[in-house]
Amino acid sequence: MPYRRLPNTDLARIYALKKAVEMEGFRERGEQVLSYQTTQEALNFLIKFQRAQKKYQQCNDLHLASSKSYRKELQLARMYVSHFIQVLNMTIMRGELRKEIKSDYGLEVNNYSNPDLTSEQGLLEWGERIIKAEEERTSKGGVPIYNPTIAKVKVHWGVFNEHYFSQKGLRDNVAKALEEVTEMRPQADDIILDIWNQVEAFYADLPIEEKMAKCKQFGLIYYYRSSEKAKMKANAAQHSIDF
Repeated sequence: MPYRRLPNTDLARIYALKKAVEMEGFRERGEQVLSYQTTQEALNFLIKFQRAQKKYQQCNDLHLASSKSYRKELQLARMYVSHFIQVLNMTIMRGELRKEIKSDYGLEVNNYSNPDLTSEQGLLEWGERIIKAEEERTSKGGVPIYNPTIAKVKVHWGVFNEHYFSQKGLRDNVAKALEEVTEMRPQADDIILDIWNQVEAFYADLPIEEKMAKCKQFGLIYYYRSSEKAKMKANAAQHSIDF
């Protein structure tokens, strides 16, 4: 016996609602299969749900389009900040600078490993510290670090810093739009379930195949279990042999 299953994607939900709305006013034996109230509720919700889904898709598309260039900027900024700290440490190890100046950069005096720059927040914070400390040191007559210079680091970190906040805004928009869609899904499922129950009840007395054909007009989806599919396939093969 085939069974029905509620849609599990938003596109499937929209399809089911559309099919029901398209059958508005449809009559059998002079009776309306779906009530006017039900079809109007489905139509009103469908409009809102499609609008929310479209908004989410637009926000997601904008975020994805921006992400490609942002990832490159993130990688460059991380590379330059990381490289600058490595060069600073090597300069100190060669004795060209006192190791005590590392504290001005927020670095541990006796630790020559790079700080954690894997997170965006970490890169933001360390980039700002390094740039500020190096500019203050050189403004007092200190010999600048080269290859890379702090000016080069500042350019790439600045591009990343600026794009970070716009990218964060895009991510927030995606999350907010997705939350709106997510909150609407239970109502979509309730409306679809009500429609399917009404339609199946209307055609309850028909033979199973005819009933399924009628119900499918209203968007109902039926599935066969694996055992049923195997049996149908075997019957079809047997019929072909008999023929």
